[in-house]
Amino acid sequence: MNKLILPFLCCLIGTVSALMAQQPAAANYHANSRFEQMGTQLPTPNTYRTASGAPGKEYWQNRVDYDIKTEIDDEKQRLTGSEVVTYFNNSPDELRYVWMQLDQNVFSKNSMSNLTRTSSVNERGMPMSTTMRSMIDKDYGHKITAVKDPKSGQPLRYTINETMMRIELPAPIKTGQSASFQIDWNYNITDFRFAQGRSGAEYFAKDNNFIYEIAQWFPRACVYDDVNGWQNKQFLGQGEFTLAFGNYKVAITVPNDHIVGASGELQNANQVLSAEQLKRMELARKTFDKPVLIVSQEEATKNEANKPTSKKTWIFKADNVRDFAFATSRKFIWDAMNVELNGKKIMAMSFYPKEANPLWGQYSTMLVAHTVKTYSKYTFDYPYPVAQSVHGPVGGMEYPMISFNGARPEPDGTYSKGTKDFLIQVVIHEVGHNWFPMIVNSDERQWSWMDEGLNSFLEYLTTKEWDRDMGGDVAEPQNIVEYMRTDPSKQVPIMSSSDNIMGFGPNAYTKPATGLNILRETIMGRELFDYAFKEYANRWKFKHPTPADFFRTMEDASGVDLDWFWKGWFYGTQPVDQDLTEVEWFALDTQNPEINKPLAKKEAEAKRNTVARQRDKDYIKESVVEKNPDMKDFYNTYDPYQVTENDKKKFDTYLASLTPDERKLVESGLNFYTIKLKNKGGLPMPVIIRMQYEDGTDSVARFPAEIWRLNDQDISKVITSKKKVVQWTLDPYQEIADIDTENNSFPRQPAQPTRFQLFKSQGIQRGPNPMREAQQSQPPKAGQQGGAKN
Repeated sequence: MNKLILPFLCCLIGTVSALMAQQPAAANYHANSRFEQMGTQLPTPNTYRTASGAPGKEYWQNRVDYDIKTEIDDEKQRLTGSEVVTYFNNSPDELRYVWMQLDQNVFSKNSMSNLTRTSSVNERGMPMSTTMRSMIDKDYGHKITAVKDPKSGQPLRYTINETMMRIELPAPIKTGQSASFQIDWNYNITDFRFAQGRSGAEYFAKDNNFIYEIAQWFPRACVYDDVNGWQNKQFLGQGEFTLAFGNYKVAITVPNDHIVGASGELQNANQVLSAEQLKRMELARKTFDKPVLIVSQEEATKNEANKPTSKKTWIFKADNVRDFAFATSRKFIWDAMNVELNGKKIMAMSFYPKEANPLWGQYSTMLVAHTVKTYSKYTFDYPYPVAQSVHGPVGGMEYPMISFNGARPEPDGTYSKGTKDFLIQVVIHEVGHNWFPMIVNSDERQWSWMDEGLNSFLEYLTTKEWDRDMGGDVAEPQNIVEYMRTDPSKQVPIMSSSDNIMGFGPNAYTKPATGLNILRETIMGRELFDYAFKEYANRWKFKHPTPADFFRTMEDASGVDLDWFWKGWFYGTQPVDQDLTEVEWFALDTQNPEINKPLAKKEAEAKRNTVARQRDKDYIKESVVEKNPDMKDFYNTYDPYQVTENDKKKFDTYLASLTPDERKLVESGLNFYTIKLKNKGGLPMPVIIRMQYEDGTDSVARFPAEIWRLNDQDISKVITSKKKVVQWTLDPYQEIADIDTENNSFPRQPAQPTRFQLFKSQGIQRGPNPMREAQQSQPPKAGQQGGAKN
């Protein structure tokens, strides 16, 4: 740091003003576009979707009701079904046809998903999942056996295009009218080992039984809305589902010793449950502190030995949901408890085999209850009567009122901390998806971040409320730094179509979740953010929002201009890298001779202390004047550094000319520091700087991101302090995902060494590989036990 003394106090006001001025040179004026409004980058507001981000006065959405009968063949692992679909047209348009989704077709050999999946073989081998997929010989995919009028039985024309089916209607559905049609179908349930996805069957060889997790199983209507018309974009496997709300009645026929969990409320408990199970269910409805076993482990183990030939039909009803899923097995243990939420009671339940204990019995249902309470606090009260967690082959997937979750202990019942932590996070995450996108019903086929990112952020908050020491990985800024360091050419913006995202995990989950955390903690503050986020959730519950509706609502409800943030964090790939290049230190010239003259003398003596003078002490033994004292000037005794009475009078006259405020400033003893920063990464962010003082104390100064609005490359800022600053540090609490912390301090701090290990060459022999072993010790990927969440 450079310490300069301002030479003339009379120039004080002008000098300080010049130091504080932030006008950049014309050549550096690059920032305007970053801080301009998004304007035409967002859709034009209309009567359906307003400029405030709220639904407009003419907002509409269509509804689709389903009456479904289905049966599981436990011997052949086959599902058959028949459904009557009633489509309600609330749009201003006549609809001559209806598009349906046939998601099971993604597993057929010649599906676009399989044909466009890239892979390679090298000397290291080939990914097992790719090898297994290429060896599939089972005929997977929806088999449509009939499409007809449910009353007359007359067939309807239909066309299947990959994962989409167009049904041509006998007459257009006019605005305000509805039409019904019947579809009969069947398909082979995927073996999860070979066709990993979001549902399937898991075989347990020891007891010759299956767990079935059934989803994307019936032909489902596509969404027709004011944004896309029909959203009939093909299902390629990554971009998930866009669905309409409706009411469901579903009858599920299974072997009579199976236990079924499903979206919705069980309608015929008296017919499918034993008297003892009914009694336990009633006890669970009155229990709010811990789960009650409806089916115990001993009973489930006994069921595993049976192979009955008779069947039972479980009937479920689910109103105002966008999808329906279920799970069934004779292996299931079943526990439940009640959750009270502002006077409403919700049944929290879990279904799991003995292989999941003791972990699941201890944690799963308690986590369901915790999630329902915590998400409700940050958004809106959970509106459905049940919330369920099921353990089977799927590592993590969500549906209305039910979720499929991994995290299985070792065969001997032991489990690591990592397995337990994954269970905690995956149950919270998947149950949390009831809010986003099951109720705030975004277009997952197009915008993965609108459900995964928002839900991961709420998972972060909810996990911390479960255990204060957990939950940081998904939304803490420091944990996205490695991804943000990636070459921008190898990234895509968050605002990329779901199927075109590279780095799906960081891009759809952690980067948007981290962005929301930065908004909440650093840019907006918790109070403004929480209010705006809750406003978005309530505006769009049971509706279909778009990204613009989210962006606009967050600004509308908070009064904070965030266009610069959406453009940088969501539409761009540039990282944050702030560089604290220099700090200059200035002090006020008070014109007090008692202070200035001793300082001037000290500086003059310091200037005289050159290396030549130091060496002359030994080199010149005695100078000529020292040898001849009579050559000294005994008559000139003037000392320029002595304070005279005239100096004092001039100073008193000066003080008398100052106003009280000016005199207070002169006598304050303030230090003025000019900090100079570069925006090396490109993405503007608030400037947060910690000052450590010579007395051991510190303080933090915060400046909004708009500090870069006139120059997004180089800025300077004056900071005043009574104390002397000995160390300056940018982003001291790792709030803004700065990718290079080595340039965040002034004076620079020593770099930490990169540690490495010595190793001995083994020729072509391959010894232990710590990196490979570390990778193998990580949780499995999506679809495997303990795999990534959806």
